[in-house]
Amino acid sequence: MPQAPSLPLIAPSILSADFARLGEEVRVLDAAGADWIHVDVMDGHFVPNLTIGPGVVKALRPHSARPFDVHLMIAPVDRFLGEFAAAGADIITIHAEAGAHTHRSVQAIRGLGRKAGISLNPATPVTVLDYLIDEIDLVLVMSVNPGFGGQGFITSQLRKIEAVRAMIAKSGREIRLEVDGGIDIETARACVAAGADVLVAGTASFRGGPAHYAANIAALRGAG
Repeated sequence: MPQAPSLPLIAPSILSADFARLGEEVRVLDAAGADWIHVDVMDGHFVPNLTIGPGVVKALRPHSARPFDVHLMIAPVDRFLGEFAAAGADIITIHAEAGAHTHRSVQAIRGLGRKAGISLNPATPVTVLDYLIDEIDLVLVMSVNPGFGGQGFITSQLRKIEAVRAMIAKSGREIRLEVDGGIDIETARACVAAGADVLVAGTASFRGGPAHYAANIAALRGAG
């Protein structure tokens, strides 16, 4: 079975943060050892929830030097790429279904000087990557249906993680393999064994409040 590096990067999702004090939450995550800050952007159309826009990303940017991993669950997506890049996104991940011309969208992200990611919903086949793998920097496997935090892990996605890891290995390129949804100590271990090297964790990162963030992040990283 293809293997990822033994210690995964941990990207806490601010979807589970206290929205009344987001700046402070991001500062605490940074100090607690988060590798990336994961920002879930939802439009109430592509997914059944509404979260934040580029203005919030811009406001949060001064609070951490960590990479901002911005996951756009919006459609159509192209018109917002420049705004999120300008707001401070380092990685911009879009869904394969979020526009008519996914390859063009990926080119646009890279043209903005940002790393480009493709997200796969639970029912999205890995074959959508066939003609994108040479253009992207990250693949995000959704292990829940996107839209809400706190959902249970869909175990069938472990096979997808394995398949994507094999595609990455075949490409010979340095492409991150990220997993988002239902991540805890047990599922983190399974995802890393299947080939993941970045774990998005909301509930598991924020459990217990700020005093526990460092221990939560360390535990997730150690699960790899």
